[in-house]
Amino acid sequence: MNTPRIRVGIDVGGTFTDAVAVDATTLELLGQIKVPTSHHHEDGVAHGIVEALDRLLEQTGSAPADVAFLAHGTTQATNALLEGDVATVGLIGIGTGTAAVLTRRLASFGKLELTPGKRLPLAYAHVADPQDTADVRRAVEELQDAGSQVLVASQPFSVDRPEGEQAVLDAARPYGLPMTAAHEITSLYGLHKRTRTAVVNAAILPRMLATADLVDASITKAGVTAPLMVMRCDGGVMALDEMRRRPLLTVLSGPAAGVAGALMQERVSEGVFLETGGTSTDISVVRRGKVAVRHATILGKTSYLSALDVRTVGVGGGSMVRIGGGRVTGVGPRSAHIAGLPYACFASPDQLRDAKVNTVRPMEGDPADYAVIDAAGGRFAVTMTCAANALGRVPEGDFARCDPESARAAIVPLAAHLGTDVATAATRILDAGIAQVKTVVDAMIRDYRLDKDTAILVGGGGGAASVTPHLADTSGMEGRIARHNEVISPIGVALALVREQVERIVPGATQEQILAVRAEAERAVVAQGAPAEGVEVEVTVDPQTNTVRAVATGATELRTQDRSHRADDTERLRAAAASLKTDPAAVHVLAGTAAHTVYGTETHRRLRPTRRPIRIVDVDGVVRHHAADARVETTTVAGAPEVLARLVGESTSYGDGGVRAPALRLLLGARIADLSGVLDPQPLLALARSELRARAADEPVVAVLEVRS
Repeated sequence: MNTPRIRVGIDVGGTFTDAVAVDATTLELLGQIKVPTSHHHEDGVAHGIVEALDRLLEQTGSAPADVAFLAHGTTQATNALLEGDVATVGLIGIGTGTAAVLTRRLASFGKLELTPGKRLPLAYAHVADPQDTADVRRAVEELQDAGSQVLVASQPFSVDRPEGEQAVLDAARPYGLPMTAAHEITSLYGLHKRTRTAVVNAAILPRMLATADLVDASITKAGVTAPLMVMRCDGGVMALDEMRRRPLLTVLSGPAAGVAGALMQERVSEGVFLETGGTSTDISVVRRGKVAVRHATILGKTSYLSALDVRTVGVGGGSMVRIGGGRVTGVGPRSAHIAGLPYACFASPDQLRDAKVNTVRPMEGDPADYAVIDAAGGRFAVTMTCAANALGRVPEGDFARCDPESARAAIVPLAAHLGTDVATAATRILDAGIAQVKTVVDAMIRDYRLDKDTAILVGGGGGAASVTPHLADTSGMEGRIARHNEVISPIGVALALVREQVERIVPGATQEQILAVRAEAERAVVAQGAPAEGVEVEVTVDPQTNTVRAVATGATELRTQDRSHRADDTERLRAAAASLKTDPAAVHVLAGTAAHTVYGTETHRRLRPTRRPIRIVDVDGVVRHHAADARVETTTVAGAPEVLARLVGESTSYGDGGVRAPALRLLLGARIADLSGVLDPQPLLALARSELRARAADEPVVAVLEVRS
């Protein structure tokens, strides 16, 4: 029997390092390992990563050569900033006159607070002429004397003219310090924000470089030939060399791993992902098959770091119940873990004999209204997990499942204290807990304009069953717990795609400039190991900010998934009809490729135009795209340029807000090429032609257009 090629994902958490092996063809979970995170080992977290890999290979019977893909996610960068464990940054400002005034103000970054009472260690030196090698070296030596361990060069308008920053780095190279130029971190205008982002990146650079070198050497020594990838904060992965250049991209990557798992394993195309641990729930959005990202706030300031938009609520599976006046007054933020107490539901019924309800103050300064049970077996915390088990919301085999008798026994004393029955008491606990979560979920649904007809709730993390099922039930939304929810984060790391984002501010961007940004993003992903034929690029042009953004994604190896469990025509039709909320008899096949089928129907409303909502369903029966009103037309690669020019011309809107081309998507082979981010008809058509390039003339193409008002 042949051992399958595997994809390995390793998630380095604050307490444990989790590793999984996934079949590279079927994407089936083959094995999972948990080891303590090795913060205090001489090799740091690298030791735990290698230990987890070794045990995983042993468990699955795999050899190092069987590893087709290896990636890890780490909280190291985030923790370094939270704990203030950073390097002293030497900032070299460049310029004369007004430029000198602007750059000298950057020395104020030394006032950025890392932790209460601890500021970002920064030294500043100025260089008038970046070509003056002697002056640059003087500045570097001045910074070294001040204790600088890493260098950053910054000059106004370096996005357009990077030669000055590059000259400073060239002159400083003999000193052997890690260094970076501000324009290398982001190509967006804004000297202050661009430099601040570069400085924070530099502050964690030495520590991250040391870890990267240790992990790389250890993986190579272990015989793994697959290149090591690292989780990014936007849900993708990057090559190790790219992480060495921009370690800041790993900040906030912990929550990104979980939503990447929901996106890839659960095939979510529209919905909210809730990753629930013992103390908190991280909430993020998948919209039209993509994770929602935004510029992150770091050290209390906005940055140019594009990260997952994740919002955290202090409610998790271990959150303790708060009571007062004979009722449940709240849940959390303290958890049983913080209080140092076991969950009542994991005690035996015998341990819960003679139970009485008391209230405690988990930490100094906390209110003394957290409910505990004092019983024959000691003191126990009443938690969200206890309530969920008592109501039967935790499925068989779930990480948080306990004996039903114990779960009910855990709630009995509290129910008596509240003057009600077990089911009502447990419901009140979950109601109080999910109220905070629901407020955030509702806000994110509004913020991202999710379609409630298609959006679902997906729960991940070991505490998923304590939040997601009850939230789905009370909100009326469809909800489910992800498969292998307790290891959804390392699964997300294992399945994540290589990702690169390129942003440029280009006033009045031409077709050529937009295509150039697209090509740059594509090249960056290919350089990190993704075959060019499998790379997808989404381009967005924002006419208000003149920003051209290209996001490229691709796999490091072309994956051919097992086709033995695909949905048949009837299953796909039912999925489309359920999403459209109509009878399958009213749904028609409008177009299709080998990988996707477009289904549609018509809705008639009095005194309003007829609408033609559509759903695009893939071969697994998953709705990959939906539109409330769309036009669909089939052509071929050879005929597409003429057909698309006609369709775009007929569907473009003109008004006081300017020209607005339709939102265009092309079904090509196994892909849905999303061109909806471009409003100008000519660049839109140019991008469409670039998608058709190098394809067979007779290959079918399906165009899906949505008119913008």
